[in-house]
Amino acid sequence: MLKTLQKNFQSIRKFALFGGILAFYLTAIGIVEAFAPRNLIGSFLSLGHVFLVLGATGAGVFIAQTMKETDTKSIYFAGFLTGALSSVSLVIFNIIVQVFVVQANPDSIFQLRSMFINFSEDIQTFLTFGQGMVLGNILLILFFGIMGLLGVSFVSLPEKIRRGWVNAWIWVLAIGLFSENVAQIIQQLFGPALNKVLFFNKSLNTTSAIVFFIITFAVGYYGIKKETNTRWQAMPEEKQKKGRVIITIFSIVFMLALPWMVGLFLSQALFMIGLFVMMGLGLNIVVGYAGLLDLGYVAFYAFGAYTMGILTTTSALGRGDLNFWMAVPVAMGVGVLFGVLLGFPVLRMRGDYLAIVTLGFGEIIRILALSNWLAPIGGGAQGILHIPQPVFFGIVMNKPQMMYYLVVLGAVLAAFVTIRLRSSRLGRQWMAMREDEDVAEAMGINLVQTKLLAFAIGAAFSAMAGAIFAARLGNIFPHSFNLLISINALALIIVGGLGSIPGVVVGALILVGLPEMLREFAEYRLLMYGILLIVMMLVKPEGFMPETRLKREMQADKADQAIEAEG
Repeated sequence: MLKTLQKNFQSIRKFALFGGILAFYLTAIGIVEAFAPRNLIGSFLSLGHVFLVLGATGAGVFIAQTMKETDTKSIYFAGFLTGALSSVSLVIFNIIVQVFVVQANPDSIFQLRSMFINFSEDIQTFLTFGQGMVLGNILLILFFGIMGLLGVSFVSLPEKIRRGWVNAWIWVLAIGLFSENVAQIIQQLFGPALNKVLFFNKSLNTTSAIVFFIITFAVGYYGIKKETNTRWQAMPEEKQKKGRVIITIFSIVFMLALPWMVGLFLSQALFMIGLFVMMGLGLNIVVGYAGLLDLGYVAFYAFGAYTMGILTTTSALGRGDLNFWMAVPVAMGVGVLFGVLLGFPVLRMRGDYLAIVTLGFGEIIRILALSNWLAPIGGGAQGILHIPQPVFFGIVMNKPQMMYYLVVLGAVLAAFVTIRLRSSRLGRQWMAMREDEDVAEAMGINLVQTKLLAFAIGAAFSAMAGAIFAARLGNIFPHSFNLLISINALALIIVGGLGSIPGVVVGALILVGLPEMLREFAEYRLLMYGILLIVMMLVKPEGFMPETRLKREMQADKADQAIEAEG
């Protein structure tokens, strides 16, 4: 074992250094301390602990992958050693805080705390578990060593055990993180009594965490999902049809009941998810199908919102006397018009050049909406106020639960059109153009018409989302249509999987739903957003649910790169 460790000591040192630097960085910038009060499992495990040991756990995973050809005993010892060594940076951190902060002379010219505000006695107490410098640092080293072992276990355990182990950790940590949201749903369905059993102070209590861990471990270990799929495929075709009908009916009932199950706050989150699903489906046509990189997509969102506001508002800016249902088709038509107008100047542009031009287009629209030139039409910086909310058979849709149904209807319509277009002749033309415009043109595809149709249809869905957004808020302002919306829409289809309709939904849930549900960490939202995108592009660049064709292409590219590397 010693020879094996000596042979792999360079890798151990490298990964330990990685884990130590990450732990030190997250501690020094204040993330660990900021998230420490957010308990996941009672007072036993906090979100601060999770961020603290990310590096050590990751180092354990990497060393296990590096040493996978060696014996198991050596791998686990190396994992412990890697994790323990990664704690050295924090031991040094504790010593620095003790010497230059805790024991520092207040009259001294050199005041470390004035330069590094997160070098505090409180974070030192957190890192040493309140046990003092000597015992606390020993416990810290042991804790990081155990986290290194945990990282190794995610790779080196037998397949069935590993599957259950990873599944259990993911679900328990997720339930602990979203315990407040889960508690709200349980209270809506079963009342407050069950929450007292499961949760304590906005976190899972220890007993319920153990129970959830056992249940989710069993689900992963026995492969219930895989077994269910096998049984389904073995069923006769008639039973499968009946099963699909039952599943469809159940899904519809569930979707209809969902907003009343989750309450007002989560209904608003679902509404925002639905809006971005609509925009994502439209942008998926432009980027995912046609391969046209559009960074000015928010402009069509703004056109839809302003059209709805101008045609329905009761203020002096009103130019029509239309209701919501009459204004939505007009807003979509305006989106189509401006989609075509944008498409004409960029017909010969590709890649980065197209992205820059569309980005400029989006910013021009926002600045024009903000300017005094168009103030008589769009209200300038004051925006448009007093936009009436939709009325359906005499019922005013003024609650998030009611608007949820509207946004789901829009998303279903967009999904239906997208599915039909994907399998149509036009859809095949888009995909051919995405692969190679020159070859597509040589095969007889009219690139002008094909590109304009992609821009127009994508713009229509974005305008529809903007119209619904304006009706929900009742007021719209130019600052609501910034570049970040375009970035969000583009990011969610990349994370979900380019060209994939289920991927759009998954991407919206991850990039829109999670930040909405974790508003208590709004200060760090963009940081987490960026980290997620980086990790996603490194680990799973094709997306969570990629289109089948794109997945095959990327896997083929990876295989070619591997062959070239070996050669």
